[in-house]
Amino acid sequence: MGQFILIPIIFFGLLIIISSFFIVKQQTAAIVERFGRFQYIAQSGLRLKIPLIDRVAGRLSLKIQQLDVIIETKTLDDVFVRLKVSVQYKVIRDKVYDAFYKLDYPHDQITSYVFDVVRAEVPKMKLDDVFVKKDDIALAVKAELNDAMLDYGFDIIKTLVTDIDPDAQVKQAMNRINASEREKIAAQFEGDAARILIVEKAKAEAESKRLQGQGIADQRREIARGLEESVEVLNRVGINSQEASALIVVTQHYDTLQSLGEETNSNLILLPNAPQAGSNMLNDMVASFAASNQIGEAMKNAEKNKKNSQKE
Repeated sequence: MGQFILIPIIFFGLLIIISSFFIVKQQTAAIVERFGRFQYIAQSGLRLKIPLIDRVAGRLSLKIQQLDVIIETKTLDDVFVRLKVSVQYKVIRDKVYDAFYKLDYPHDQITSYVFDVVRAEVPKMKLDDVFVKKDDIALAVKAELNDAMLDYGFDIIKTLVTDIDPDAQVKQAMNRINASEREKIAAQFEGDAARILIVEKAKAEAESKRLQGQGIADQRREIARGLEESVEVLNRVGINSQEASALIVVTQHYDTLQSLGEETNSNLILLPNAPQAGSNMLNDMVASFAASNQIGEAMKNAEKNKKNSQKE
């Protein structure tokens, strides 16, 4: 009978001994209470407590943790925007007591401060400035949280604005504005290229005309020099200037016909003509020059007679 009573006592004693030991993981702190009152903070490793008197009231992780907070607010230009702010924080090893006993819900406390700071800063900015100055918003949140949470045993490592999401219609409008700006720039570049092409083409045409004119002038100069030399040669053999000019005109006439005949794809139609046509044309020109000279002399004589009569 005594043996049956001894077994439960031994079993109960083993439970008591086992319950007096507990394990705290690395980067974790355990809070030990005695009859509901704080006793000490147990660090990582195998720890001992008084069974039935001491108890582990809670454990806090000393690792860096992250809390994502999504806030919807309005910008200075009346655009509603959703921001995602990521807060990285950890419990200060020397202030585990404050972190465990002063705050019941630290996540809610941090979220409230983030809401307060973001809704104070973003309404001062236009939407474009929110994208540009997101780091300023993150720094403002970090500064506010550090001042507030340090007394509660929390160290704010870093705050990041990880997402800025305006309304869908606003994003579509921003995309249209961006596309319009790029189309405008592209049109300006295309206009500049077309203007440069026109200017360069005009310069090339002007240079071509200048060279063409210079070539024609040189050609005519050489033709005149050749005609002069031809007339001199013919004069040396006893042919006068008029006959020499007629001979040259006839020669050029046949040269022209020869050059036209060499063109295989020519659509030119020649009317009946005679070799005397060149000589007749030259005679008519000489006669017209002579007649004009006679008329000029007559007009000069008439003007002279009129002046003499006025003097008398």
